[in-house]
Amino acid sequence: MTVALDTSALLALAVEGPQRDVVLAALDGDRVWSASALALTEALPAIDRLTDEAVFRLDLEDAVRLAWDHVHVVPVDQRCLDRAAGLAREQPVRLTSAIHLAAAERMPTPVRFVTFDPGQIGIALGLGLDVVSS
Repeated sequence: MTVALDTSALLALAVEGPQRDVVLAALDGDRVWSASALALTEALPAIDRLTDEAVFRLDLEDAVRLAWDHVHVVPVDQRCLDRAAGLAREQPVRLTSAIHLAAAERMPTPVRFVTFDPGQIGIALGLGLDVVSS
C-alpha cells in the first residue's frame, strides 16, 4: 500500500500528540510514503503559527524536513493542476486540498490518504482512497 500525506499529516509527524501517533501507525510497515510538492511549501510557514519560540520553530522545521527526506514527492505539474482544478469545480474543496487529493490519485493503488482536514475526508473516500484520520 502507498501512504499519501497531506500538509496536516506532515506537520503531525513533527508535533507530539495523538495525531502524530495516527500518522506513525499509518506509515508503519508501508515502504512508500508520498506527498504533493505543495505539502512542504504549506508546512513550513504553518510552523510559525504553532509556536512563537524560535528554538521550537527550528526543531519543528528540522523534524518536518527529516520526514520529508523519506517522502516520494509528487510534482505539482500541469497534470496535477488540471486534475485539482477539476476536483475543485466538482467538489466543495479548496484548491490546495484538491492538489493534495490529485497527487494522491497519481500514486499506485491502493492508497492510504492521511489527513486531519475534515474537508478532504469525504472527497478522498469518494475517490476510492483509504482515509486515515482522527
